Amino acid sequence: MRRFIFASLLFVALFASAETPAPIAQQVRIRDITTVEGVRDNALIGYGLVVGLNGTGDRRQTIFTTQTLANILQRMGLQVPAASVRVNNIAGVFVTATLPPFARPGTRLDVTVSSVGDAKSLDGGLLLLTPLRAADGQVYAAAQGPLTVGGYSAGGAGNSRQVNHPTVGRVPEGATVERDTSIQLQSLDKISLLLRDSDFSTAATIAAVINQAFAKPVASAIDSRRIELTPRLAAADSIPAFLAKVQELSVSVHPAARVVVNERTGTIVMGKDVRLSAVSILHGNLSIEVSTEFKVSQPQPMSRTGDTVVVPQQTVRAQDSPVRRVELSEGATVEQLVSGLQSIGATARDVVSILQALKAAGALQAELEVL
Repeated sequence: MRRFIFASLLFVALFASAETPAPIAQQVRIRDITTVEGVRDNALIGYGLVVGLNGTGDRRQTIFTTQTLANILQRMGLQVPAASVRVNNIAGVFVTATLPPFARPGTRLDVTVSSVGDAKSLDGGLLLLTPLRAADGQVYAAAQGPLTVGGYSAGGAGNSRQVNHPTVGRVPEGATVERDTSIQLQSLDKISLLLRDSDFSTAATIAAVINQAFAKPVASAIDSRRIELTPRLAAADSIPAFLAKVQELSVSVHPAARVVVNERTGTIVMGKDVRLSAVSILHGNLSIEVSTEFKVSQPQPMSRTGDTVVVPQQTVRAQDSPVRRVELSEGATVEQLVSGLQSIGATARDVVSILQALKAAGALQAELEVL
């Protein structure tokens, strides 16, 4: 048996820092960084039954599927005990859809159908009429139609072939909206814009740009995420036209410096505005290998005393590689950091550890987000 233990020796020395250059502002449209409060999607979910499967439905141990079929038949005037149902052409499924803003009765929606039992495939199935509910428990749409599955499963008894995921399918435009959920914009005295990323500077800038465009105090920044609009002050004939003009305005945005690290996959994403203070990085690897060999100890031949036992023997070897060094000047960029780490042969795992140490030492002038 062999066990390997790897440890990294990381030392970060921080020198005196000076003011880093300000990031370059970007011109973006208001519609790209904000949303209108209340104008959003809503998730819908329902439980239904898929029929018409070619023997690939739920097995007998999936009790709720047969109970669902018995309930449907009972509503149609047929009294069939659930215990007597023996079919493999049906499957219990969850049906999900997204209700878009301003959806009116009659609007068609795409739905996703997912098996909840032990069905092998939903290929060729037909979704029976399924009510779709929101978080408040009210029915907002009804779904029905033939499934489209982007895969298949065939074979059995140890010889099988599966392509993609055959237990999830879609019904294009398979749901119809039954309840009106649209917002009456004309009845609103105030409308709020919500920033996707909270920032006081951006909120104040957006309010100033809107007021300058309309030459009136139409907008005001409430906090770091919300900008409140008063359409009547702009003498707008139509609120949709007013919002369209507001969303097309361009503002200067200073994106936040951020480094995103995924330790599970070793993925590192760094923005171009990330800056480093003057810093020296010393990095080396310490490798410790522990080897265990099992030897058998037996008593002497013809001996009546002693037992055969297994004796483990361990060997420990340690290897320490020389420390590698990278020096970065004040205001160093991401490109310089990456080039320096590549020059010393740092792996993705090494870079994650180095970035965390840089942040702890105060040399990384950015937000470090670990996923």
